[in-house]
Amino acid sequence: MTPALELRGVTKRLGRTEVLRAATLAIARGERVALIGPNGAGKSTLFDLVSGRLAPDRGQILLHGRPIAGLSPQRIHRLGLARSFQLSRLFEGLSVFENLRCALLWRAGGRCALWRRLGPRHEASVRADALLARLGLQHRRDDAAAELSYAEQRALEIGITVAGDADLVLLDEPTAGMSRSETAHFVALVRELARGRTLLVVEHDLGVVFELAERIAVLVRGEIIAFDTPAAIRADPRVQEAYLGQALAPAPGSGVA
Repeated sequence: MTPALELRGVTKRLGRTEVLRAATLAIARGERVALIGPNGAGKSTLFDLVSGRLAPDRGQILLHGRPIAGLSPQRIHRLGLARSFQLSRLFEGLSVFENLRCALLWRAGGRCALWRRLGPRHEASVRADALLARLGLQHRRDDAAAELSYAEQRALEIGITVAGDADLVLLDEPTAGMSRSETAHFVALVRELARGRTLLVVEHDLGVVFELAERIAVLVRGEIIAFDTPAAIRADPRVQEAYLGQALAPAPGSGVA
């Protein structure tokens, strides 16, 4: 089956630095994958290449078998890829409901025209309310996005990201800055919203990574040195030496070889 996302020998230089070196990766449709690595490994650059903010110097990037390297972010979004960012990018003066409805209208090819009234039975309005329920934000429906707590803003941003039924979702450090309880709730939310989609997430909280991901790609100094199941990644000596450290080695009697 054609992978949802495939990188073939992708190389990218920023100035004199080779940030990615012949990166190769194939993510199956419907798979949840985490991309981990130390700071400066090239994770954000990889996201920028896949989402169209940058173009590779060499190599191919394919979305459902279609080459997308060099396409604009808007064009790639129309092809079914959606991305969140480390910092929230909300319309803070609009309500929670209006933020979601704008995202749905944009994905459908329309424009968010605040001077044009859309009735409660309009498809975008109905879908926005349904998404509010899935996000657990019904009680904040008419509140301005700026009034939400940090965790609620991140939840809203995830809702905006998945609005319009994108096939492939990129999440960039979605739980950064959250408390332990907020993180647990957020992981459950991401699992629910990612159902039936392909998910690629950059996350520094390794507890979240090992709980959420079905496979983990490890990026070190611009190279993907391992791509395997969480158990295999934990046990990989190369990964332990390059990134995880002995603290995440399998505990005695854990059954992980």
